[in-house]
Amino acid sequence: MLRPMSIWGKFGGAAAGFLLGGGPIGAVAGAVAGHFLFDREAEQAGRSDEEPGVAFTIAIIALGAKMAKADGVVTDDEIETFFRIFRVPPGEEPNVRRIFDLARQDTAGYEAYAKQIARMFRGNPAMLEDVLDVLFEIAKADGILHPGELAFLETVSDIFGFSPGEFRRIRASHFGPDAADPYFILGVDHQASDEEVRRTYLLLVRENHPDKLVARGVPEEFVRMANDKLAAINGAYDKIRQERQLGSPSISR
Repeated sequence: MLRPMSIWGKFGGAAAGFLLGGGPIGAVAGAVAGHFLFDREAEQAGRSDEEPGVAFTIAIIALGAKMAKADGVVTDDEIETFFRIFRVPPGEEPNVRRIFDLARQDTAGYEAYAKQIARMFRGNPAMLEDVLDVLFEIAKADGILHPGELAFLETVSDIFGFSPGEFRRIRASHFGPDAADPYFILGVDHQASDEEVRRTYLLLVRENHPDKLVARGVPEEFVRMANDKLAAINGAYDKIRQERQLGSPSISR
C-alpha cells in the first residue's frame, strides 16, 4: 500500500489554495469531459524518489473517486475506505473531499488520470501496483467486485502496463482466486515458469483424458464430466500460451 500521508507533502499551504482555484479544479472538470490539464513539471523523469507533487495528488483523488463510482453508486463505505487508506491530514480534508466529490459525479475521464499516474511512475512499477491495490480496496468496500468495477480496474491495470497475468495476481490478493483464471484452473502460480506450466498442463491432460476413463470402464456420466474438465484445461492453457507466446506442446496419451 502507499505509505501513510505520502502523497500530501505538497498539498498544503499555497498548493491547497491553488487547488481551490481554477487550475486543478478545472482539470478535474475537464477530465469529466474527456480532457486533462497535465502538470509537466511533475511528469518529468517520474520523480519516483521524491514526494509526489500536486498533479499526482489530484490524479489519485480523482481516480479513487471514479473507482468508487464504477459500480454506479458511491457508498459511505467506499468514501470511508478512501480516507482510511490515505489518512488525509485534518486540515486538508475539506480540499480533498471537494475534489473527490467533483470527480465522483461519473467515471468519465478516468483513463486520463491513470495515464497521468503511469507517466509519472513509469520507472516504478511497485508504486503503480500500490495505486492499483488502493483501487481494489475501494472496490471491495462493499464485499463485491461488480462488473463495472472489474472493467475499470482492468483498464487502469492495462494503462499502468501490467500484463493480464499480473492483473489476476493482484486481483487474487484482494478477492481470492477467480474460478475463470486459467492459472487457477491449471493449479499453478502466476509466476510459474513456462516449463512448469507446460508440464502441469500435460499431466492434467493425461490424468483427465476421457479415453483412459473409457478404457477403465468408468460410468458414462464421469466420462462427460471428464470431457468438460478437459475442455476447461485446454482452454486455460490456450489463454496462458497466447499471453506468454508459447508454442503448442506435444501430447502423448
